[in-house]
Amino acid sequence: MAIEHLAGSIQTVPLVPGPGRQAPAAGAQGFGDSLARLVGAAESSNAAANTAVSDMLDGRGDVHDAMIALQRADLTLQFTVQVRNKLVQAYQEIMRMPV
Repeated sequence: MAIEHLAGSIQTVPLVPGPGRQAPAAGAQGFGDSLARLVGAAESSNAAANTAVSDMLDGRGDVHDAMIALQRADLTLQFTVQVRNKLVQAYQEIMRMPV
């Protein structure tokens, strides 16, 4: 599944302040925004790596720049996968809690 498909499926749920809760500040960013930025960063680093490799193959770029871009994209993807794993783990832990 391509990363561009994931960016469109992330939805944020507005928090409704209840008793004892305060509304988030106007400039505060939500959890969904953070996830969207993370997916966007993975997507942009992948695009930069593809561009660097294409430039290298065309003779306009350097091998070192292409390798650095590929490593950056790989590390960003690994980080994104680890965040996803932690989110799934937290969800499973919450589902195991007795009500």
